[in-house]
Amino acid sequence: MKKYAILDIGTNSIKFFLFSIENGKSTTIIDSNKISRLGEGLIKTGIISEKAMDRNIEVLREFLKSAEEENVKEITAVGTMCLRSAKNSDVFLKKAKDELGLIIKVIPGEEEARLSYLAVLSTIGNTDKKVVVFDTGGGSTEFIFGRGIDLNDRISLNLGAVHPTEEFLNSNPVTNDELKTMQNYMMNFFSARITNKEADYLIGIGGTVTSMGAVMHKMVEYNPKIIQGSQMTLEEVKNQIELYKNKTIEERKQIPGLQPKRADVILAGAEIINTIMKIFKIDSFTISDRGLRHGLMFDKYLK
Repeated sequence: MKKYAILDIGTNSIKFFLFSIENGKSTTIIDSNKISRLGEGLIKTGIISEKAMDRNIEVLREFLKSAEEENVKEITAVGTMCLRSAKNSDVFLKKAKDELGLIIKVIPGEEEARLSYLAVLSTIGNTDKKVVVFDTGGGSTEFIFGRGIDLNDRISLNLGAVHPTEEFLNSNPVTNDELKTMQNYMMNFFSARITNKEADYLIGIGGTVTSMGAVMHKMVEYNPKIIQGSQMTLEEVKNQIELYKNKTIEERKQIPGLQPKRADVILAGAEIINTIMKIFKIDSFTISDRGLRHGLMFDKYLK
């Protein structure tokens, strides 16, 4: 039984996926994440701060130690939006290589979308319907358009939960005017870029939707088996927006199911989902606990 690990280094968090492959089948050993904010302040400065670099190197060090303890055969590390756009991403990549011996491959947005679609094929099942998979992260939102197992189009847009939070939500708790300004900005941004697209149903992946799913289920301890395949209605999304809007960041940290480190950006993330559902005129979506890391595993080891 051979063990492998995948590190998905995003704008807001690092995901660590450790699994075994035997007889052409995978078994999950560890699937966890840590919110480490590599892209903190990136929109304003264009660079990754030294503090953010150090913080993320330490998280990677912890995950690599876990991989070593499990006698992992191969580690694959990929970087997404933050490392694609930061002017000094090469500094972080060199730091990871020099200090940890870790080579991180920065993947294009289109490749990120392709791998995300592969990840949710098992969630979709056999269908000939028009499917839209969306993944709203810290720095970008990916859309994958397909019909059943056939991927037709991909769009990667540079708008995630971090930038609108830093740009618009300056009060604590936020004001109605701040929320309205952000809502208008998001609707204008997404509606101008998603045109002539239709969906029979939506599938959401990534930390924002799984966190909202955990809040919906009032999970004190995260359970991926409950999250996987859950349905979330537009009404539930709007209820959560109201919940986050009316609380301070410290008060949000007490909400069962919400990771405390996600408390400041969850409102913007929820509003992105609200906007997407309005654009496609669909009143519910399916939550998939599977993401880029699972697609990468399938692509590299199981295809």
